[in-house]
Amino acid sequence: MSSSALSLTRHAQRRATGHPSGVRRQASGVGRAPFLIVLSSPSGAGKTTICRAVARHDPSIAYSVSATTRPKRSGEVHGRDYFFYSQKQFERLEAGGGLLESAVVYDHRYGTPSKPVLRHFREGRDVIADTDVQGMRACRDALPGTVSVFVTAPSLDELDRRLHSRGTDSIEAVGRREADRKKELAAIPEFDYLVVNDRLEQAVEDVMAIIRGERLRTSRMSPTARARSNQSRTKGRRPRK
Repeated sequence: MSSSALSLTRHAQRRATGHPSGVRRQASGVGRAPFLIVLSSPSGAGKTTICRAVARHDPSIAYSVSATTRPKRSGEVHGRDYFFYSQKQFERLEAGGGLLESAVVYDHRYGTPSKPVLRHFREGRDVIADTDVQGMRACRDALPGTVSVFVTAPSLDELDRRLHSRGTDSIEAVGRREADRKKELAAIPEFDYLVVNDRLEQAVEDVMAIIRGERLRTSRMSPTARARSNQSRTKGRRPRK
């Protein structure tokens, strides 16, 4: 992400929330900053399926639909599965600071549009997105406080089985995805959390548990709420001599 786009994104986030740190007032009465949750994984581990399931389970979490220049597949819908753009449209969006991150993946461009993310923040909703590893890094740089989760299958054999059973990639594409897997797995220490997608229902619950825990971080509270919390903890204590 360019420095100008990064500056625009942070400025837009401040405007979206009306507070320098992006704090919104939640139903509990405690000010909290909505945040971005990014899932990355090797091909076939299920990050997109998990993201969509989490968003369905919790209406206060919005799914970030990615932009791409790859051709639309049968049954896919613009704005639901991806925002499908031509190369020129994608480049204009990127040049205007409209992407939190972008990358070339298997000869096509992919990116995370910033405008929908910031709109959801204005509404007080957290946002979940699926990106590759470099996309996670860019999102973390653009939006401090981003939570990163690496998703994998219980074994390499299972990753192979899922990748080959998808039926959406050419033999050449499958080979490239397999070759990239080693680099993706090597990036696991960069992530905040690791989720093993053995059973989808459990993996979805694990990600939702991560989000619930992150929402309780005092670092996400407004300065006023933190001050009240500190006062409540110290009230009634005897001063040290």
